[in-house]
Amino acid sequence: MTETTASNQGPAQVSTEVWITGIGLATSLGEGLDANWDALNQRRINVDEKGFAPYIVHPWAQVNLDAQIPKKGDQRQMEAWQRIGTYAAGLALDSAGVKGNKEILGRMDMVIAAGGGERDLAVDTAILNAEAQGNSAPGFLNERLMNDLRPTLFLAQLSNLLAGNIAIVHGVCGTSRTFMGEEAASIDAARIALARIAAGQSDIVLIGGSQNGERKDLLVLYEFGDFNLKDKFAPVWARQDNAGFALGSAGAFLVVESKAHAIARGAKPFARLTNVVADRSQRKQAGDVKATLEQLWSKLGKLRGNGAIITGATGAEPVTSEERSFLSEHRDFAVRATGTMFGHTMETQFPLGLGLAALAISRGALFPPNDSSGLEIEMSKPPAQIVVVGAGHWRGEGMALVEAIK
Repeated sequence: MTETTASNQGPAQVSTEVWITGIGLATSLGEGLDANWDALNQRRINVDEKGFAPYIVHPWAQVNLDAQIPKKGDQRQMEAWQRIGTYAAGLALDSAGVKGNKEILGRMDMVIAAGGGERDLAVDTAILNAEAQGNSAPGFLNERLMNDLRPTLFLAQLSNLLAGNIAIVHGVCGTSRTFMGEEAASIDAARIALARIAAGQSDIVLIGGSQNGERKDLLVLYEFGDFNLKDKFAPVWARQDNAGFALGSAGAFLVVESKAHAIARGAKPFARLTNVVADRSQRKQAGDVKATLEQLWSKLGKLRGNGAIITGATGAEPVTSEERSFLSEHRDFAVRATGTMFGHTMETQFPLGLGLAALAISRGALFPPNDSSGLEIEMSKPPAQIVVVGAGHWRGEGMALVEAIK
């Protein structure tokens, strides 16, 4: 398995047609396509303002893990973020009609976006308390780490364990790549998957990520940068006076494959993944992010207008204000911010946007706005083009064009 940081490049628009044939969503709104679609249309939001107060999170909607991770031993050796991702990956494979197909799974590639994994807070707390009380003899730290942590949780779980567990549980045994780098990692995961299929290096690829937002260690980490939304929930576009993101728990995976491969196995597509472009603005001056987004917009391909934009806007500043300024110049596109409904799911936010875009196109409707600012407007006609936008809370920008198949 390969681990790498997200790069800054985006491929030119590809000529090989690439279809999205499977979508797996396990989020704070529920499990599966129907549950999430119904919640979006009901403008339902699952948010917890008390459990991690003053911080706000979107907790994962609990599922029957046995449905996608049948062995209890597999479930026990995973922490929450791995269970979430492995479960969502299984849903995507089911959706694509390849679950249990050993011939296809044996050559299916994976491109995963993942963070650094979870820590064992009980062990961390015990070590810090012993240090503070002066009860740590020489060698104490090494002894505690070796005796108290299982091998897969030394310091923190390795990010590529998610890909490993998907391979073990679901039998996805082609090449595997794990990208790290928060939001930018998932943009590159989609970009690389599309490029590999276009180049004939892959026929079918599983892409996605997972995030457990209900983690005290993550909340502390992001509090150091003053990124957390505090005290009271508000939609992404209504946080100017209380900036920040509300971490969300979610897994989002997609099966993407060449048109020829999909037709050969009789797969029904949700939509076409036409292009993915990425960049990394230095963000040294005001307006840098907006300029980068405009450049990416120009590289997407032919946009016909009167389409839609699904953005992973975080609510953190100043990037959200710059993205809003960019969006205000494209008002012929109906905007939807996934951060309002699902929270901010870091590496999962971009594949979540891709999945929702493909789902909306396949169902012939964009889900309604859930916004009090007026930025998001109704869209009455079926969307033929949806642009998925990602601008990281700290670094990394990208876009994808998802289109209806003619």
